[in-house]
Amino acid sequence: MKWLLIIGLLVLVLVGAGWWFFSQPGPKQLNMANNAFPGDGDARLLLPDQKFDDQHGLALDIWAPTNISAEPLPVIVFIYGGGWRDGAKEHYAFAGRALANRGYMVVLPDYRLFPDTRFPGFLEDSAKALAWVHDNIGTFGGDPERIFLSGQSAGAYNVMMLALDRQWLGREGKSPDLIQGVAALAGPYDFYPFDSETTRQSFGDYPAPAMTQPVNFVRPDAPPLWLSSGSNDTQVRPRNSKILRDRMLDAGGDAEYVEYPGIDHLEIMMALAKPFRHKAPVLDDMVAFFDRHR
Repeated sequence: MKWLLIIGLLVLVLVGAGWWFFSQPGPKQLNMANNAFPGDGDARLLLPDQKFDDQHGLALDIWAPTNISAEPLPVIVFIYGGGWRDGAKEHYAFAGRALANRGYMVVLPDYRLFPDTRFPGFLEDSAKALAWVHDNIGTFGGDPERIFLSGQSAGAYNVMMLALDRQWLGREGKSPDLIQGVAALAGPYDFYPFDSETTRQSFGDYPAPAMTQPVNFVRPDAPPLWLSSGSNDTQVRPRNSKILRDRMLDAGGDAEYVEYPGIDHLEIMMALAKPFRHKAPVLDDMVAFFDRHR
């Protein structure tokens, strides 16, 4: 009887833990799974919850290698996805840890989401975060002359607009010329007309929809672009990255595209986490791009 009671309690604990785990947002689940696996030991959370926008209460986290270099470190500002309505920087710590372990200082900023804001609010927030990084990262051992951008899905859209449309950083007194390169995962770059609930919510009221599309801002002097997608992505189809690559090359810019066979919209981000890196060499390819331009 005693053993039956103990077993019953253990089952209840396991069921409760499983229910709690699967009730969490997907990226938070991925981060917890990542933390359960060994590896990426040369990475630490250097600075959590650093405010960069007091007006809207926005903050960022900074990850860095554990073994700090005597030389300033190249910097990656990574902006997460979530359809401009979901996400939190701490849920993407696995990305910060992975890239810091490869020798980069990594900044994960938050930005306002729907319904608190619509286009262009999330771009304004991302521009403020990047401006803060350019002004302050040297204090923490980062190199303001070697700043890269990266992001996934909606975050890839944000970083692409910062890199291509000069007005967003211009409003912060900065230039996209400070960006040394952009590595973007499964981003939407050519999605007008707005035919999904997500895009109608975040973009539908904007009076000049052409101004929301990254493909309309290609230019020969843009930062180098590394664009990627999964062949099975039905949420943000690979055509978005292919069209942007083609238009950049036609304009005389620097762009490349990588497509991962059998990978869908979520799996391309999952491949940055330790338990799922066997799915596709996304992390290795991103780092190789950064290394070529650092």
